[in-house]
Amino acid sequence: MVEQLPLADELAAMSARVSGLLPSVQTVRSALDLVTSLAVEVLPGTAGAGITLTDARGVRVTAAATGAVVEHADALQYELGEGPCLTAWEQHGTVRVDDVRKDRRWPRWSTAVAGTGLRSCLSSALVAGDVGLGAIKVYSHQVGSFGPRSEYLMHMFAAQAATLVMEVRAAERAQEISEDLRAVIRQRDVVALAKGVLMHRERVSEDEAFVMLVALARQQRVTVHEAAEGLARAMPRRRH
Repeated sequence: MVEQLPLADELAAMSARVSGLLPSVQTVRSALDLVTSLAVEVLPGTAGAGITLTDARGVRVTAAATGAVVEHADALQYELGEGPCLTAWEQHGTVRVDDVRKDRRWPRWSTAVAGTGLRSCLSSALVAGDVGLGAIKVYSHQVGSFGPRSEYLMHMFAAQAATLVMEVRAAERAQEISEDLRAVIRQRDVVALAKGVLMHRERVSEDEAFVMLVALARQQRVTVHEAAEGLARAMPRRRH
């Protein structure tokens, strides 16, 4: 039997592990994969872990899972509209199941998941501030794998994981915005260059050059930016 750390030390170690993930992840997907892998390590007796989020349409999906049995157990919850993960999410809390064959809170799901060989599970909502992101859950093939200690650890782990996911999501969105902004600036610069070429070549004003560029784009059946790129590429290169 593996000796357990005192709870305070275990929480400190867990917090350090989760916080240490941030510099190593670049996308929300990689963050979720790392968090589920770490959940298996943090909670002894775990056969698999997963994270449920919603997609852009509000549909519940398993965004990360350590194995097919987790995906199947989650899919049963989505299909039947009941289960510990969904309840944890809806209540922004932690839900423990000691034996799925005896727990009658979600009778259809409990009956269905018992056929997978899973016997107990623990689910906790992922909440950052007042934003509910989804839920994280762990499953076990053993009855009663998770007790009050595990429940508390899971609650604290979920809070850390939610913060991590929020930070990575914000960084990912900032990167997307930055890339979009750079693309807009590049397009603006190319259009400005093309107008300059027309102003010099045709001896026209900036407004007249832009009208000519728009006319060229219509003639070529391309966008103004694509027409500008064509003009820029056609410019003679300076010899060094």
